[in-house]
Amino acid sequence: MSYQHQYSDGTHIHFPMGKVVCVGRNYAEHAKELNNPVPTEPLLFIKPGSCVVPLDGGFIIPLDRGAVHFEAEIAVLIGKPLSRQPSREEVLDAISGYAPALDLTLRDVQAKLKEKGYPWELAKAFDGAFVLAPFVPGDSVEDPADLGIRLTINGEVRQDGNSRDMLNPIVPLIQHIAGHFSLQPGDVVSTGTPAGVGPLQQNDELHLELLGHAHFAGRVL
Repeated sequence: MSYQHQYSDGTHIHFPMGKVVCVGRNYAEHAKELNNPVPTEPLLFIKPGSCVVPLDGGFIIPLDRGAVHFEAEIAVLIGKPLSRQPSREEVLDAISGYAPALDLTLRDVQAKLKEKGYPWELAKAFDGAFVLAPFVPGDSVEDPADLGIRLTINGEVRQDGNSRDMLNPIVPLIQHIAGHFSLQPGDVVSTGTPAGVGPLQQNDELHLELLGHAHFAGRVL
């Protein structure tokens, strides 16, 4: 998968699919709903680019590994290299786009891994584990610290959050990530999910919104 991205001035740029850097428990209410402690610093993990699939046209979930939970998140597309604790201005300049996404989790598998103190990759990095809608231009979002995301499933609003409620706001989060390992054009930062996560079922009809910016439909095949 790769991105053909159009900026608001009409120019286009092609990005290869990079890694997806995710942050866990970035909304306090989500941590509480899963009986997890609220972290004191960003809880980071990485999904390979090979697990990313588009929302458009529908997507497949595993049916033989227990519950598959949806986690609606604001995804940020990186368009310029970032490393070594970049400034706020450098981060904003490097943000190419924003999109709603689904960070899928094999919840039963994750619970077993956590009990044993094992890494989460089997629960978080399986094929199809990151469902991505198209990006809107980065410069179309006036304030990344006030960006809403909403997930509706079968006509019912299941998640309704805003980046202002993040424990680690988008720009400081990206600064923190780039201070530990570099971000390259085509990488995506997935910024955590608000409360309301739950299992997906085949034939679910989904609507993902970046409030005031974009609305996308998808379906579990």
